[in-house]
Amino acid sequence: MEAEAVEVFSVRVWQAGQASVFVLRGELDHESAVQLQEAADRVLTGERGPDVVVIDCAGLDFCDSSGINCLVRMYQRLSAHGGALRMAAMPAPVTRVFTLTGLDQAIPVYATVPEALAPAAGGVRRSRGEEAPSSLRSVSGR
Repeated sequence: MEAEAVEVFSVRVWQAGQASVFVLRGELDHESAVQLQEAADRVLTGERGPDVVVIDCAGLDFCDSSGINCLVRMYQRLSAHGGALRMAAMPAPVTRVFTLTGLDQAIPVYATVPEALAPAAGGVRRSRGEEAPSSLRSVSGR
């Protein structure tokens, strides 16, 4: 009898106009945060990256500090260029981590991906030169 391989984490990215949606499945921990960072580097690099990145957390079972740090780096990178990071469909355990770290004060959370993609979800874009909230600057040591 062969052991069945189990996928612990996956990230899939799709485009929705000027937005990119990262669909996360499984556990976002030290090892999988590297996968997410690599995907973010591919999407956010280049002359014209997305204006908005939505992280679809519906399939996310767990998120540790490595995952949080990866999300903070994405937030900082987008904010530096006037973009926005938005979270969607966060399950209760992930919402708890997000709230405990205070990220819910800086990164908006929406019930669904369509709500996060809606133009009315705006109010998130900052002008160039406007700094990220101090809580996010201190996480990265900046």
